[in-house]
Amino acid sequence: MKFSKFGQKFIQPTGISQLMDDLGDALKSDQPVNMLGGGNPARIEAVNELFLQTYQALGNDGSFREDINSTATSSMANYSNPQGDAGFIDALVGFFNRHYDWNLTSENIALTNGSQNAFFYLFNLFGGAFTDEQNESVDKSILLPLTPEYIGYSDVHVEGQHFTAVLPHIDEVTHNGEEGFFKYRVDFDALENLPALKEGRIGAICCSRPTNPTGNVLTDEEMAHLAEIAKRYDVPLIIDNAYGMPFPNIIYSDVTLNWDDNTILCFSLSKIGLPGVRTGIIVAAPEVIAAVSAMNAVVNLSPTRFGASIATPLVENNAIKDLSDNDIKPFYQQQAKTAVTLLKKELGDYPLVIHKPEGAIFLWLWFKDLPISTSELYETLKEKGTLIVPSEYFFPGVDISDYKHAHECIRMSIAADKDTLTKGIAVIGEVVRGLYDGAK
Repeated sequence: MKFSKFGQKFIQPTGISQLMDDLGDALKSDQPVNMLGGGNPARIEAVNELFLQTYQALGNDGSFREDINSTATSSMANYSNPQGDAGFIDALVGFFNRHYDWNLTSENIALTNGSQNAFFYLFNLFGGAFTDEQNESVDKSILLPLTPEYIGYSDVHVEGQHFTAVLPHIDEVTHNGEEGFFKYRVDFDALENLPALKEGRIGAICCSRPTNPTGNVLTDEEMAHLAEIAKRYDVPLIIDNAYGMPFPNIIYSDVTLNWDDNTILCFSLSKIGLPGVRTGIIVAAPEVIAAVSAMNAVVNLSPTRFGASIATPLVENNAIKDLSDNDIKPFYQQQAKTAVTLLKKELGDYPLVIHKPEGAIFLWLWFKDLPISTSELYETLKEKGTLIVPSEYFFPGVDISDYKHAHECIRMSIAADKDTLTKGIAVIGEVVRGLYDGAK
């Protein structure tokens, strides 16, 4: 069977396909697996209870039935238009204007089938082949101002990969008075001197906040500087808020969320505990929303309405924000504290440095001068029933062949229960100690 170039691209092994395959295989395994590798959110009792109540209410109010007399726009007996469920969009407009005073209208919001779907659209809208004012072809890249970045970005372009990325400043920091932590910061000198930026070969700037995989949270000053650069070069700033404000709000530092016509904000219902409903949210200028809606029509006909139906009342009454602030964020903050304590116990005398936990549902671990690459470490840990994700996948747009740091880190999920965290970290500790000891 012969595939097109498009098909050939998507059947190649990728980091995201390996990650999802491993998660699926682990769920089917008859052997216990310490699931520290994926991005699945934790099971939080208060979260699950609220979603169950909302789901049951949907069944009781006729949302699952086509009723000619019903005014419920969340009825799943009908397609939405390609922009997405109108009732949910109106609820989001009210929510964002209520909390942030952005003066949005329904023309500023579109829904997608998950944020991965959203980034497929956005990166292909702003990265790839362009025709310039002289009618000549120009290849434009998505600029990632701080790597490492999200594994799922790497392969979403229809043709090739169109990324330009900047390596970080690495600062040693303390956390809660303890040594053994570091933090990534944007290297603005390198960023501002990128030839691709000066030569008009950048189509958009994109960052996640908090960052998947590291849990890094870009400061307000860094965000303002990125926004200024984006406006100066007339490109949009895309911000991935999958773990950020206002929901699920897994951010521990004091930061603000801003929006303007040159900013594209992306949100998701996944990390509040609804990954299976595949609902992404894009807030942007009307011309971007119109383009995304047109892509939805071709690719999906329309976005799924199930997530919108569940989330609409929670957005209207602010329960989604209360849940994020009072249950989801504190849960992960405690998980991070527990995981750090376990890691220090297992590897406190070894060259482990942890990225300062500032948000998201992961810890980013740096094993300085590890005798093997973390891709090899991943395979060893997998054989021992513990899944993590190696760092090599998180550097799109960078040649990491000579960048040692990119081969010495792992992403570890902290969403698992305490027993799984304890067992998984014990395996990591045993294997890593053996590697360092054997290299002496």
